[in-house]
Amino acid sequence: MSVTPETETQTATHGVILTDVAAGKVKSLLEQEGRDDLRLRVGVQPGGCSGLIYQLYFDERTLDGDLTRDFDGVGVVVDRMSAPYLEGATIDFADTIEKQGFTIDNPNAGSSCACGDSFS
Repeated sequence: MSVTPETETQTATHGVILTDVAAGKVKSLLEQEGRDDLRLRVGVQPGGCSGLIYQLYFDERTLDGDLTRDFDGVGVVVDRMSAPYLEGATIDFADTIEKQGFTIDNPNAGSSCACGDSFS
């Protein structure tokens, strides 16, 4: 069985999940900015009180080794180093009187600190 060119050029994907509510909020923010060339980049970096801290921002760049997944027209990008820490994580958007913003529910987080933005 030979490998077709389409198989060789498939984009590698990641296991991060973006809820419909969060995807809608991302679309809304991008429309406000008047930009259709940005994707939501999710990653982790050393820091925080528990060892790792989340990164969540819009990015127009494509870096070597990026893993991409589409959610109803919203591109979500994870760098290859962050992917194992974020496998199965769910990004949602909360809009309540107590809290407004994106939330990350990560089953890989062994522990987290009170701020909820850092984990180990």
